[in-house]
Amino acid sequence: MTTARAQRIDRPEPVRTGEMERDFDFTSADFARIRDLIHRRAGISLSDHKRDMAYSRLARRLRARGLDSFRHYLDLLESENDPAEWEAFTNALTTNLTAFFRESHHFPILAEFVKRRQQAVSVWCSAASTGEEPYSIAMTLIEALGDSAARQATVLATDLDTQVLAKGEAGVYSLDQVKQLSPERLKRFFLKGTGSHAGYVKVRPEVRAMIRFEQLNLTDADYRLSTPFDAIFCRNVMIYFDKPTQSQVLSRFEPLVKPGGLLFAGHSENFTYVTQAFKLRGQTVYELTRDAGANSRGRSHDHAKSAASMPRREAA
Repeated sequence: MTTARAQRIDRPEPVRTGEMERDFDFTSADFARIRDLIHRRAGISLSDHKRDMAYSRLARRLRARGLDSFRHYLDLLESENDPAEWEAFTNALTTNLTAFFRESHHFPILAEFVKRRQQAVSVWCSAASTGEEPYSIAMTLIEALGDSAARQATVLATDLDTQVLAKGEAGVYSLDQVKQLSPERLKRFFLKGTGSHAGYVKVRPEVRAMIRFEQLNLTDADYRLSTPFDAIFCRNVMIYFDKPTQSQVLSRFEPLVKPGGLLFAGHSENFTYVTQAFKLRGQTVYELTRDAGANSRGRSHDHAKSAASMPRREAA
């Protein structure tokens, strides 16, 4: 799922007589089954125009497993119930697009907001992808609060896709990926690679230390987060969910936001018609309503008690 994301670029399939050339038969029943499985597994709603994408990405799994049909692959997926293969299936169908300080109007709002908070600030980036978004949040916190106060701030970075999480946790980026950052930010927050690492930068340890990376499925009813957050970033994730799933995800956010806390959405997302717990405060920025905040304090306490008794997910 997966909430801020880096787009995978696939080589186009060869085209023959106006149709995609395919190594495997791919029926409407196969695609319908894939759509059902990914919706049940991750809440993602694949539209009809994603059919070629689903073929292209999952055909690699067929080749890797030495299978000759999508039906056999999907049968294997369900019968073996192998967590590693389910992870590969889900990762293959996750589309990611991200950049440092993407939708830049959000970060000055976050900066002014955290300056007024009385205690140590915590932010949840719920669709962390390859890390550009949580690192942008951490840089904003340092710039707004200063180095000493920012050391008390925390950022939780989660994503459904374990492959992109591993890249985010490494914190290594090409110069092309950071070219839009100012020279001041590059110098303050990154180390420049030399020798065999020339052409790359790495996030400085003090910035990386602010962030905890973990795999999390937003549609998993059993996920537990014991820390309430001052702000949640859930940008360009809801567009992959149908309305009932959107409502469920937002209802789980409510007790996890501190009173008066903020929820940041993507540029094409509108939560006004999905939930009454958050009111629109600015351009794709929502604030927890007073009534919801009062209710969430009690529920957050119960939520935290429940979380304390459960094993915490390990970082991916």
